[in-house]
Amino acid sequence: MKLFYYQRPDGQPNFGDELNHWLWPQLCSDIFDDDDKTVFVGTGTLLNNKLGDRISNADQLTIFSTGAGYEQPMKRIPTHWHIHCVRGPFSARLLGLPEKKAITDGGVLVATVFQSASPRTGCSFMPHIHSADAAADRWQRICEQADIRYIDPRWPIEKILEAIASSTHLIAEAMHGAIVADALRVPWTPVTSSPRIYAFKWQDWCASMQLPYLPHRLPPLIDYPRWGRGLRSGTFSLRHWLRSGLESPGTTLEYAVMKNDAAIVRRLRAVANAHPYLSKEETFQERLGRLQTCFEGFVESVIAQKESELASVA
Repeated sequence: MKLFYYQRPDGQPNFGDELNHWLWPQLCSDIFDDDDKTVFVGTGTLLNNKLGDRISNADQLTIFSTGAGYEQPMKRIPTHWHIHCVRGPFSARLLGLPEKKAITDGGVLVATVFQSASPRTGCSFMPHIHSADAAADRWQRICEQADIRYIDPRWPIEKILEAIASSTHLIAEAMHGAIVADALRVPWTPVTSSPRIYAFKWQDWCASMQLPYLPHRLPPLIDYPRWGRGLRSGTFSLRHWLRSGLESPGTTLEYAVMKNDAAIVRRLRAVANAHPYLSKEETFQERLGRLQTCFEGFVESVIAQKESELASVA
């Protein structure tokens, strides 16, 4: 069974996508190989009209904790697709699936395979991959000035996991940063610095954990390309700038006019002191338990199928 997840055209890693390559073999290495006739789709916002073309060689497709979104909605689910569970209730409704199929994002299973002995010290910030691509150097300088550690979503998986686990608080623009923080029981706060951030997937996952999605808004950095700064993004751009201005008018005006990093430094410090998010322990344990049970059932069915095939050959 082959793992399928989004891989960037430029070859650069992205934490939320690359987590698949690290996580699923940790949970069960015996069932994954390079056979593209049977495909496993895990974390990622991949359930849309393009997925079928991307895995057209597959005779059998397993969907596990994947999210719907981007591109166009699927008009129908092919008969050879087996949807064990999806990221959240928004995905389930969009696909016409029963509510029980909405558990949560598979990233929470990190809690079962990763432990850190490092002490928790200080607040960290993890930007979205596009923000890191465009302005990693500037974000690092801003974080240094704010006395906040910078976590790059392009770092190796275990380096990121260790950085999150050793934080007392994570400011997250990268959704899987927040997901892993919640899994490791590290309080987190959502932010957005660009109208390109896809709210639907955040809302989907947050709803699965019985949390709201009310991100703090930061003005887009001057290093961002035009689409990232919202200069050609229409309604979403205007909405982002207006909400940023309403939340922090001084910061937004100062940065928009003077491009002064000190304004973002002050805003980031304020966000670091805001009341963070963390799913309730009983909610987290219930979702984690359901996800584990679902994955164990999937693995058992794969093993049983392989044994049946071997028996028929013998």
